[in-house]
Amino acid sequence: MAEVSHRPPDALDEPRGRDRRSVVDALRQETTGGFLLLAGAAVALLWANLAPASYDAVVSFTVGPAALNLDLSLATWAKDGLLAIFFLVVGLELKREFMVGELRKPAEAVVPMLAAVGGMLVPAGIYLAVNTGMTGGEPSGWAIPAATDIAFALAVLAVIGSALPTALRAFLLTLAVVDDLLAILIIAVVFTETLTWWALLASFAVIGVYWWMQRRRVGNLWVYVPLWVLAWVLMHESGVHATIAGVAVGLATRATPDRGEKETPAERYEHQIRPISAGFAVPLFALFAAGVTINAETLVEVVTEPVGIGIAAGLVVGKAIGITLGTYLAVRFTRATLARGLAWADVVGVGSLAGIGFTVSLLIASLAFETDPGVEALAKTAVLVASLVAATLASALLLPRNAKYKKLRAERLRGLRDDVDDDRAPAAGDTGARLDQQQQPGGPS
Repeated sequence: MAEVSHRPPDALDEPRGRDRRSVVDALRQETTGGFLLLAGAAVALLWANLAPASYDAVVSFTVGPAALNLDLSLATWAKDGLLAIFFLVVGLELKREFMVGELRKPAEAVVPMLAAVGGMLVPAGIYLAVNTGMTGGEPSGWAIPAATDIAFALAVLAVIGSALPTALRAFLLTLAVVDDLLAILIIAVVFTETLTWWALLASFAVIGVYWWMQRRRVGNLWVYVPLWVLAWVLMHESGVHATIAGVAVGLATRATPDRGEKETPAERYEHQIRPISAGFAVPLFALFAAGVTINAETLVEVVTEPVGIGIAAGLVVGKAIGITLGTYLAVRFTRATLARGLAWADVVGVGSLAGIGFTVSLLIASLAFETDPGVEALAKTAVLVASLVAATLASALLLPRNAKYKKLRAERLRGLRDDVDDDRAPAAGDTGARLDQQQQPGGPS
């Protein structure tokens, strides 16, 4: 009978089986989405700075049925509609993580959860400290530096961290899922000014019908799409940000497999919808949201105005401190430990990487300052600048770590080859015996 190994997983090991497919698929798709997101933002910046009049005309162009209160600008359609697809994927990820993933086990979930909480509280605190302590501050933007853009962060990680351990990437993924959940709660609670109760209850009733159909094992995705659209329309009418409908639908999706079921609806829908989100919805949102005029004056405002300073300091400094502090508190005061093979330098690097707050930070900036276009433009510029600085800082921190892990893997592979060569080589006594035999008459020639 083969011996069963009970050693803890090595951070340098690749995950096996279903876990490996899940992590690799997520990394590949999110990385591609990150590059497309960056491309959408680059086109937006070029367009807004080279032809601002045409960019503004397109972004503000209104389309949609007025009878349903859906005569919205293209920018609003991108913010409320396209990002609902993104948040649907987030909801599906959350459901799977809570039911069958890392967040199902408290001992494994506590580290990324506390890291995410710290990574939101510290940046928000820095922003509030700056904007309540300086003349001209705007405290209402406190949530802007609290968000992380996982697609952008993973794209940077893919470029700089080919040899970084899978445990580090899995930590970033889980941290980002919790970060998204907290950002969703902020959007739902903080940015709901007026509430139409009948529409909200009707939206949740539709989602309840969807939940019931999931339990009845209705499997065709296209049967559900009209329900999702209706839930979104009613959520938009209620006054709650319409992206919450996407999250609610994701959380209502069945994620626990039946006996013999190879893929749950949550997994299947996520695989089907994620390419639409990463390849179309989020890059198009960036195209309509990231078009701000950047010149010497606006760059100076980022480092002199309270809003710009608060956002930049929160993302670049606050994220790294908050995530590292949250991780330390989890390890210090609970039974949780860092994944084997990870060091605190890796955690600091991931904290800096989480300072890339692109998609959700831009969304919150538009919600927080939608009545003041000047401050909104400053906030978005600060998000773009801070995300670039955070990506550069994270690269400076993680590139040496990547080189170290690459060296460790090379040494381990060299050691494995040496072990194989030793096993194949004949023992010294056997070699001598064969030589003696060859020298005897009648021996092998």
